[in-house]
Amino acid sequence: MPSPLVGDDRDLLVRLLRLPTAGPLESGPGDPPHRLCEAQVAYAEHAAAFGMRVVHHAPAMRADVERGPVPAVVRERLDRPEFLADQPSLVLRLGPAGVPGTRTVMFNVHLDTVGGVQPVSFDGVRFTGRGAIDAKGPAVALLAGIRAARARRPAIGRDVGVLVQAVAGEEGGAMGVFGTRPLVQAGLTGRLNVFCEPTRGRFLTRCTASMTARVVVEGADAIDDRPGEGHNASVLLGWLAQWLGHALDPYAAHAAVCVAGLHTGSLHNKVYGAGALSLNLAYSSMDAGRRMEREVEAALLGGLDAFADRFGDTMLFARTAADAHAITRLEWEKRGLPVLDDRHTWGHALLRDAGIPAWPPDEPAFTCDAIWMSQIPGACTVVLGPGDLAANNAHADGEFADAEELAAFADAVTRLLIAFTDESAP
Repeated sequence: MPSPLVGDDRDLLVRLLRLPTAGPLESGPGDPPHRLCEAQVAYAEHAAAFGMRVVHHAPAMRADVERGPVPAVVRERLDRPEFLADQPSLVLRLGPAGVPGTRTVMFNVHLDTVGGVQPVSFDGVRFTGRGAIDAKGPAVALLAGIRAARARRPAIGRDVGVLVQAVAGEEGGAMGVFGTRPLVQAGLTGRLNVFCEPTRGRFLTRCTASMTARVVVEGADAIDDRPGEGHNASVLLGWLAQWLGHALDPYAAHAAVCVAGLHTGSLHNKVYGAGALSLNLAYSSMDAGRRMEREVEAALLGGLDAFADRFGDTMLFARTAADAHAITRLEWEKRGLPVLDDRHTWGHALLRDAGIPAWPPDEPAFTCDAIWMSQIPGACTVVLGPGDLAANNAHADGEFADAEELAAFADAVTRLLIAFTDESAP
């Protein structure tokens, strides 16, 4: 069995869990101010004890963010100087700057979390709190694994370099455009690149990307005494939610399809003429993404036609049916992002030699910041981490990580670095 995390590791993780690090895209009214920078400083201080040093700790520049696709949720906030300034990313290095990329392993882990305050505890067996598995727990276990590898192979930190990216902007729909992407574009990568996300200890070579569509209805309101005189966005969007959900269901066999975010209003005595419905759609290739865009657009037109036919002769919704096409539009808040499909058999063989199993080919992949490594030549990129997003309640109440699974991940990191060093060190 792998050795457990030492006392300082456990203390660091509890401290990180107690620091709120949900960024502006995730924070809601009443949430405490995020303290991401403080968490990164604590993380860097812990790593400094075994020789890692800070080579970058700064927010992204706006020009760097705009060097590629930018999700609408980010683009809308770029005019606020504090948005980027308050969300820096940290890069740690073990080894001299002169170690070439061919003898460097990069690990990427995000210290930002989704919103929502969760109770923090450690009972000797289980850590609970927001970020326990996604991804503060893996972040601490990662340092423990690097530390143990260096103790066993002095060449690590001398002949072999290790980079750790502890980034912002992974959650909230930011898709890494101001966290991971600028660091990758700056060349802070290695020959082997490991993105620390829950995979049950299996290495994943594929990552989907996602696009977000928004169906917007802008019609006329009405009072409850004359409900038929306005446009009923609630009924129209409810119809479209079901229609689109059924039309896009075949894609769920290959990637996630999320129909969500339907909103018009909350009063019972008003007909709301305006509202919106959101769709978040994953895709495994650029071609598949473009096909899905066309499918969404065609399905929406079909849904509007069907609504007009179904409700055209009703007393309450005839006006809405007649004007359905005119008051409805489709907006793309995010699209055109790359996907990861790593084919570097050298790296995959190295991982297997280190005793790390592969993600089953028939199990769907998921989306993470690893997509930004997709066009870096000569770089092997995988996703690897402890736990399971669903089973460990990531993004939900009661998020947890067992000390045993974090220790197992630390041990996997140690084995991987030793295997890489034994093959790569001069």
